[in-house]
Amino acid sequence: MDESCLLQGRDFGAADLEQVRRLLATHPEWSRWRLSRQLAELWNWRTPRGQLKDMAARTLLLKLERRGMIALPPRRRVSPNRMRHKRPPAAEVLPPAAPLAAALASLTPLQLCEVSGAAYAPQRAIFEAALHRYHYLSYRSPVGENLQYLVQDRQGRALACALFGAAAWQCAARDQFIGWTAAQRQGGLQGLANQARFLILPWVRVPHLASHLLAQLTRRLSDDWSRKYGHPVFLVETFVEVGRFAGTCYQAANWVHVGATTGRTRQTLPGRVGAPRKAVYVYPLHPRFRQRLGAGPAAAGQPCPLERLGR
Repeated sequence: MDESCLLQGRDFGAADLEQVRRLLATHPEWSRWRLSRQLAELWNWRTPRGQLKDMAARTLLLKLERRGMIALPPRRRVSPNRMRHKRPPAAEVLPPAAPLAAALASLTPLQLCEVSGAAYAPQRAIFEAALHRYHYLSYRSPVGENLQYLVQDRQGRALACALFGAAAWQCAARDQFIGWTAAQRQGGLQGLANQARFLILPWVRVPHLASHLLAQLTRRLSDDWSRKYGHPVFLVETFVEVGRFAGTCYQAANWVHVGATTGRTRQTLPGRVGAPRKAVYVYPLHPRFRQRLGAGPAAAGQPCPLERLGR
């Protein structure tokens, strides 16, 4: 391995590969479970709350094996990973696809329900089934910190879904906008959220609904994140596929277009393009977001782009 690459959000190079191979050679009797936990402990690989990231280490080992770089011991039992064995959401929980064309004012006040908690299982079933069936990227289950919103009108009719999760590990346009170095990004990434899914149900035709929802979601996102995970977020990002969407609702909601992706993902091998190019939009949730995210003094002193809008 001559050059480093990004695996599971870590810079992974020749020294890391040698450490993994040495661990396998020294303990051939160990299970995959024990190997992944030991590797996470060796690297002190933990979440912001201190939880050992042994599942991330397990996934990294599996990726190395698929690339022919290591040989793992045989599996001793079926994976307990609930995500791997989860069935697709049931379509029958979806409401009837009855056309809904109306003025926004006739539907308000809207109900934005964060449905990830156990008390909201019926609403979460609708959320999951709608994204699985109607979002172009589909949906199975979120990983890591996340918030799941089901939007209903004042009559309780489902209108939209929004999923927020962990931010992309690196994005040149976003990082330049914040003013991050690589080290600063590693320390501040937990202060970012990513809008991974946003769906207006296909039979809903309500002018200005999408931008209205974006405004409502960004007002409450950081407080909801703090209640669930014990820390706020200061900036939210999203990626809009170029050629498929124009990003009009984000522009109308005053999100800031900061550039575009290169078509590379975490898993893309060097020199290859692995994904469509996407426009990068961000929305500050705090007027001093750069400082809160750990950017250097020069970047942190820049004005918030929303100040000119009086937000």
